Amino acid sequence: MRTQVIWVFCLHLLVCASCGAAEEAPVVAQGPVDLVESYAAQGQLILASLSSAPFPHPERAEGRRYNGQFYSAKDHYSDSTVALFIPRGFRETGTVDFVVHFHGWTNHVARVLSHYQLIEQLVASGRNAVLVVPQGPMDAPDSFGGKLEDLEGFKHFMEDVAQTLRQKSTLKNKDFALGKIVLCGHSGGGRVISFIVDVGGLTDHVREVWMFDALYEQTPQILAWIERKQGRFIDLYTEQGGTQPETEHLISDLKTRGIAAFAGNDTQASGADLQSHAVVFLQTDLAHNEVIYKRRAFCDYLKTSCLGDRGR
Repeated sequence: MRTQVIWVFCLHLLVCASCGAAEEAPVVAQGPVDLVESYAAQGQLILASLSSAPFPHPERAEGRRYNGQFYSAKDHYSDSTVALFIPRGFRETGTVDFVVHFHGWTNHVARVLSHYQLIEQLVASGRNAVLVVPQGPMDAPDSFGGKLEDLEGFKHFMEDVAQTLRQKSTLKNKDFALGKIVLCGHSGGGRVISFIVDVGGLTDHVREVWMFDALYEQTPQILAWIERKQGRFIDLYTEQGGTQPETEHLISDLKTRGIAAFAGNDTQASGADLQSHAVVFLQTDLAHNEVIYKRRAFCDYLKTSCLGDRGR
């Protein structure tokens, strides 16, 4: 495996240092930037090319045609980049916990980190975990999760992630074991999570699942994971994003099975609500592409998660 430094033209967003509600920041156009160095003050960002990353994958070896447009394998299904971020002040123990985020349609790793402010929100949360963001379909309208939909594909992926940390990070303890894993997905990124909790392996490690307007399909797999009572499930959904019907279907299925859930508006749910309920449904009036960062939801979910604090 090799470390990649990606040079990109990106839109840099000014962000808040706290988890409070944030106004949308002004957009500042920049030239080519070193993505790794741009986050150096907040921790260590590693960009690696992993053989177990979602792509390339045989099912997209010939590319894909969608809505009359062709998306070639070379341009959209060959990038094996995975971003790993260790927040400054990371507390080393015998295990390492992870937050693995899956992006939606027509996106790529550099833009995901910048636009959704994932690193800034992780740092602000104070959680002692490593952020992992694999490249999905590169700037393509596609929810396919590649190798991470294969049997034990996620297990192989996380083994490579751990090995990359041992080889490339500044962590002193190289003998750590995999700890708790939080899976979160935005939009089309929800599909791959359903495969991971079903056939991906590492079932005992996946402790939380967060859907950011991402519950479109494969709901039976999510329902089965909830029924196993292995951790917290949060579904933040919009009226316009197309996820409301599937969310209502899941809520109905849970009621039929006698599984309690908290349901409310995202602006009214407290940190105590998030912490005290294993199943949470939150409706929001935010736009589909605002749900992760506009009200700092990613930060709030981190702060109320099963993940440990960097301070103790």
